[in-house]
Amino acid sequence: MYSPPSFAETETSALHHLIQTCPFGALVTHSPQGLNANHIPFELDAQRGEYGTLVAHIARANPLWSDLSREAEVMVIFQGAQGYISPNWYPSKQETHRHVPTWNYEVVHAHGLLRVIEDEKFLRAIVGRLTQRHEATQARPWKMADAPRDYLDQMLKMIVGIEIEVTRLEGKRKLGQNRELRDRDGAIHALKERGDLALSAAMERVKY
Repeated sequence: MYSPPSFAETETSALHHLIQTCPFGALVTHSPQGLNANHIPFELDAQRGEYGTLVAHIARANPLWSDLSREAEVMVIFQGAQGYISPNWYPSKQETHRHVPTWNYEVVHAHGLLRVIEDEKFLRAIVGRLTQRHEATQARPWKMADAPRDYLDQMLKMIVGIEIEVTRLEGKRKLGQNRELRDRDGAIHALKERGDLALSAAMERVKY
């Protein structure tokens, strides 16, 4: 990934935070059939391995797990806040007119080794944790115990687990660090007016 020094994010804790807050990743693999991408919600175990371990499950009918070698090298892309930036939002544009549109964004590339896990206890645990996390905001959270046991057993047989030991993390936050402070503030103000609170907050958080 092309990442000029002013945009590079190298702090593991910051990269882990983005993965945990934006867990829907694009898993990129290379099989005998060529490049493939699967879009999957992941769980990050930050304590396992030097850069953490990603855990998820996929449909057993998905050829991903059978097409790969035993420990395949893969990459997962996690995207945070992103959006269009108009040059009209920069105060200095009114003086020089030497600005063009751009796109601000934050992203993490997690490289690692994927292995497939078919153990039922592992599958129950990962489904349970994902459910608990994402149901937490519901007034009446759904629990695995809400489903009939035989139905749940049947559904678990239709998935396989995957683990990715992360061996390298690349992070990029292109959030206006190369702009004058007044221009960056102008873009943040415009984003807030348009209701893009995620990108404006990301721009406010970045070191300047």
